[in-house]
Amino acid sequence: MRSTIALLLITGLGIAGCDKPKAPDPQATATVAAESTAGAEASDEPERVGTLDRSKKGQAAPDFAFLDPSGKQVTLAAFRGKPLLLNLWATWCAPCVREMPTLDRLAVREGEKLQVLVVSQDLEGAEKVTPFFEKAKFAALQPYLDPGVKFSTGYGVNLPTTILYDAEGKEMWRVSGDMDWDGETAAAWIAEAG
Repeated sequence: MRSTIALLLITGLGIAGCDKPKAPDPQATATVAAESTAGAEASDEPERVGTLDRSKKGQAAPDFAFLDPSGKQVTLAAFRGKPLLLNLWATWCAPCVREMPTLDRLAVREGEKLQVLVVSQDLEGAEKVTPFFEKAKFAALQPYLDPGVKFSTGYGVNLPTTILYDAEGKEMWRVSGDMDWDGETAAAWIAEAG
């Protein structure tokens, strides 16, 4: 029964389309349409910036179990002690796939100061995610899996969604939609983690 419900929810998300966030409380959000100076030198494209939502600030991270790269169950509590950037993505979501290399570079730049955790919402789990990671050859990202899609259904979000937690596991903000994690806007928001 749970599999059927999860499948129906994912189908609904697919029909609705990824990268179409729900309209959060306008007072709790900020959308920035900035153009990165560094990005402008390399390209004429504007910096990709998602929708920032601070309405859940201070809420504790959920205790959903998901799979680490070795296949063992883990929760977000295992990552407390330093800031955590949780990215919910899927191989079928084009904006998700587009932002993955920038998340990998962010993880390399931040090193031990920030844990960057990408949790796949693919129902097929490792069957889809392992080949994707093998082809991408990321320097820092590891394939975490949530084939039961507890995160995206539990949060009620579309993909991609990225959430910053402080060292104690409290939410600071979340971003809905495609984001350039190399950009100046992302750097300013991540600096809030201290």
